[in-house]
Amino acid sequence: MDEMKYALLTGLHNRMQADLLESYLEANGIDVELFQESIGRSIYPVTIDGLGFVQVFVPKEKLEQAQELLKKFEEE
Repeated sequence: MDEMKYALLTGLHNRMQADLLESYLEANGIDVELFQESIGRSIYPVTIDGLGFVQVFVPKEKLEQAQELLKKFEEE
């Protein structure tokens, strides 16, 4: 099996926050893949049994850069 090309950057309990982080990282040249349980999209956070949990993945070679950007994102 091929080695995974993406690494987990972080996990968030809010899809809107994940979408904002995705836009921020992509604006800085980092490709992003979001993974979430299939519950549909909602403006209201869904946290029952982790259903609203969103995992944010980035290419392994960009993980360190993404971690630095994540720190800046969380400060704002």
